[in-house]
Amino acid sequence: MKDLKKYSNKTKAAFVLLIVMFIILLSNFNTLQNSKKTNEDINTIYNDRLVVARYIFQYTNELYSIKANAVEAKLNDTQKKEQITAALKNIQNINKLYLKTVLTPKEKTSLVAFLASCSAINKEAKNKNWKQVNYSSNQALQILELLSQIQSKEGKSKLTHSNTLHNDNNLLGQLQIALLVVLGGITLYLLMLKKNKITIKLPEPQSMN
Repeated sequence: MKDLKKYSNKTKAAFVLLIVMFIILLSNFNTLQNSKKTNEDINTIYNDRLVVARYIFQYTNELYSIKANAVEAKLNDTQKKEQITAALKNIQNINKLYLKTVLTPKEKTSLVAFLASCSAINKEAKNKNWKQVNYSSNQALQILELLSQIQSKEGKSKLTHSNTLHNDNNLLGQLQIALLVVLGGITLYLLMLKKNKITIKLPEPQSMN
């Protein structure tokens, strides 16, 4: 009976330990996955949002340069065309960098419209239609404003997702601590558990005398 009770306690302890270890391992796995996703979100915010915001700022500067040259009275048509052509080449160089980033569907649509406006600027500059150049430049600037709003929205979304993962990691960490406390309590209880000893007195054989 004593051996059976001893075996039962060990079995219970092993079963509890296995359950707690499995929960802790699962929690650690989820924590690692959340950390990986958080790192991806941070990289996305920098590479595809903050960097792109700088590209949009550079686009804007080039477009304002085009608008200024188109209405500059001190420049003749040839000089205006040269200045605008140089600005459009800078925009093309920025395009190459922009296209290396990860674009959302809305961003792709807006970028196509922006490039169409730049093509219109180039065409009108060749025709020396400076009013139309100014109009197309304003259209391109409006599209850049939409692209800027997309960056802000996407960056905020990624930041919210990253914060959610961070909070989940905190909860999982608290769960692990609680499980370790429970595990320590169970282990201490089993170590201090005193087994009741059952003594069976056998009747003494009666004397034959």
